[in-house]
Amino acid sequence: MSDDSFLFYQSRSPRPFLDHGEGIYLFDESGKRYIDGSSGAMVSNIGHSNPRVLAKMKAQMDKATFGYRLHFRTRPSEELAAKTVAMTPEGLDRVFFVSGGSEAVESATKLARQYALTQGQESRYKVISRFPSYHGCTLGALALTGYAPLRDPFAPMMQAMPSIAAPATYLDRDNLSEDERGLKYAELLRDRIIEEGPDTVLAFLMEPVGGASTGALVAPDSYYGRVREICDEFGVLLIYDEVMTGAGRTGKFLAAEHWGITPDIVALSKGFGAGYAPLGAIIAGAHLVDPVLDAGGFLHGFTYAGNPMACSAGLAVLEEIEDQGLIDNAARMGEVLMAQLHILMDRYPFIGDVRGKGLLTAFEFVADRDTMAPLPPEMDAYARLVELAYERGLIIYSRRTRGGTAGDHFLLAPPLIITEAQIIEMIAILRDALDAFAEETGLPVEAQA
Repeated sequence: MSDDSFLFYQSRSPRPFLDHGEGIYLFDESGKRYIDGSSGAMVSNIGHSNPRVLAKMKAQMDKATFGYRLHFRTRPSEELAAKTVAMTPEGLDRVFFVSGGSEAVESATKLARQYALTQGQESRYKVISRFPSYHGCTLGALALTGYAPLRDPFAPMMQAMPSIAAPATYLDRDNLSEDERGLKYAELLRDRIIEEGPDTVLAFLMEPVGGASTGALVAPDSYYGRVREICDEFGVLLIYDEVMTGAGRTGKFLAAEHWGITPDIVALSKGFGAGYAPLGAIIAGAHLVDPVLDAGGFLHGFTYAGNPMACSAGLAVLEEIEDQGLIDNAARMGEVLMAQLHILMDRYPFIGDVRGKGLLTAFEFVADRDTMAPLPPEMDAYARLVELAYERGLIIYSRRTRGGTAGDHFLLAPPLIITEAQIIEMIAILRDALDAFAEETGLPVEAQA
């Protein structure tokens, strides 16, 4: 926030005025170019200023920009719902539109609760989530978020919900295989359901690949199927928060597809509208939705749900994802990016882990790779590297790794249109920023790498 601005957001960090975007690049009013290495907040999946998307939005703008869903059906919302169902696993065939990720998570949990009521399961209300995790900033979504700095100030205003540890197996120091570790973390869910009382547990909410709070955390393959089995055993609904992972980012339309999992409810946003309009959705099966509608309707909604402008943008985005083969490109370029991150890890001993799937990747700083102890919090590494990269024309995204109070991870999640040459360009800037950070802090660099 500057002295001549009436706006306020999270902080006072100064930033230049945005002029325009083009592909993976953004330009400020001075003409400086930035590589959008994080797709904003993991949003701009198809890049900036796509002319075909803009043309389809303009065509809808010329017809109608708003039609309230209780007064009219709209072609864009119907067509986007059909397109979404066609791109998701079988059994997910009902769509409810929202304007963002927090709304999607709240909608998913409220649908779950209303479904339980139709089944005579009034005692089910607890939603188990993981720690760390991030599911949104509204009070309902925040109650399910495991990130202390964002959650703790508002704790007295929220319904406390149970959680289990996120499967951060890269921190484990044991003799188990990765599959055994995955099963160990999955069993935490079963134990917690029993502890809480199975007749009180409504749903389990998880990010299939971690987002802001865990930095592209991927569980061992064994974890996903076992979690599905445990939910089925106790009649607990499985909700996947695919706000960040959905719409092709991980190399599948839904990250759930990597493990052959069909969740009961999926929350989508971010790349679903790709920054062209505020847009999100929940997707569920008719077997969940129809009983709710038959019982009097879904007791929930938002003014802009199904807005024809937003839905025309979303439909155009999904068409671009298909027409340009961006899901496959995310898988291929994700392998290129991961290989480059491993090269950086060889050069910088303070990079303790690199991880991710597709074009949702991250690297984490540590003080010691053997113990995985984090850097001292007062070093403020997660903020400083972001600034050094920004000064050099690269935008990356960071958070505290260990529940929000310690640790430093950095997300690299460029638009799905990125090329191998652009990845090399991005990594060169990042390497320069890492060199500057190492020089400032006295951290070691392996010169031979």
